Amino acid sequence: MELILKEDVENLGFKDDLVVVKNGYGRNFLIPQGKAILATISAKKVLAEKLKQSQVKEKQAIEEASKIVKKLEKLELKISAKSENDKLFGSVTNSEISKELFSEGFEIEKKCIQLSSSIKKIGSYTAKIRLHREVYYDLNFDVVSSQS
Repeated sequence: MELILKEDVENLGFKDDLVVVKNGYGRNFLIPQGKAILATISAKKVLAEKLKQSQVKEKQAIEEASKIVKKLEKLELKISAKSENDKLFGSVTNSEISKELFSEGFEIEKKCIQLSSSIKKIGSYTAKIRLHREVYYDLNFDVVSSQS
């Protein structure tokens, strides 16, 4: 089943992408949730015109994302967490990274932050941040012990 996405769908595609999915997934989830529409001939023509008009906006969005990357390169992020013998009580997730970035002045949603594995020890780690469909940044950060 060929569909046009109306919003970003994790592990499938971005808004206005043309995707092929199994019939049940499209018919029972994507279309009823309003995340996609059927890719009819007329819908494809409308999408092509829409993409043509949005190319300028797309370039601006990429430039904005590149500016954020330059600011992130200067950032030294340290996340403090309760620990004992270098082992954390709980774990550091993309939600904590998002909150820490927000306190530094960056508004990055937690769904745009991807960790390679769960963080359960003190040390240095890397998170992949998706700022735009074409702009990614590998953020290096340290998890340190809190003094409480």
